[in-house]
Amino acid sequence: GYRVSLQGNFFGRNHMYIIFPEYNPCKHIKLDPPLNIQSNVTASKCQIWWSVPWYLVEILQYELQYKEYSMPWETALNKTPPSSLPQIEIEATELRSGITYIARVRCKVSESEDSYHSQWSEWSQTTVFQKAGVPKLSEKILNTRTMQFLFIPLSFGTLLYLFWNCKLSSRYCCFLTSGQKASPALTFPRQLLSFSHSIICTMGILR
Repeated sequence: GYRVSLQGNFFGRNHMYIIFPEYNPCKHIKLDPPLNIQSNVTASKCQIWWSVPWYLVEILQYELQYKEYSMPWETALNKTPPSSLPQIEIEATELRSGITYIARVRCKVSESEDSYHSQWSEWSQTTVFQKAGVPKLSEKILNTRTMQFLFIPLSFGTLLYLFWNCKLSSRYCCFLTSGQKASPALTFPRQLLSFSHSIICTMGILR
């Protein structure tokens, strides 16, 4: 170790003051902040990672802060990674949909490290991320009503088409005699009723 002293001339006399009788530089380290902080958001979580010198990876610990973008840092939440790896995950349940968040990270030598000791570094640059929003109820209702408005005219158009075809076919139909099968044109009322029933059922589902 080293001895750190302060020497000065006060009122014409030299004085020496011992500041640190045993100073070990390895015990008084302040690291540079982590670099290249990045984020990626999925449906289930937000992954955040950063870079530090490779020779320090195994002896560092980290602290992450994140908050809503428009809020001050005093309101930020803190998270500690479970390992010395330069990465962390935030569960989707911890984030609000449609809200933009900002995060930063700092590092220091791990408390379990005996050879070195440091204070927290300055905070890193920030990364911005946002949880994907879910469709609002009003949007779902709008989509359902659009389907209904499109389905109704198409259904009536189909009915008119079937009716017109039946009318044309009926001109060429022969009268039935006993034991003969019914002409396909004369089975139209049954088809029409069946098709109308399908329309009503489908409209009920769309509601």
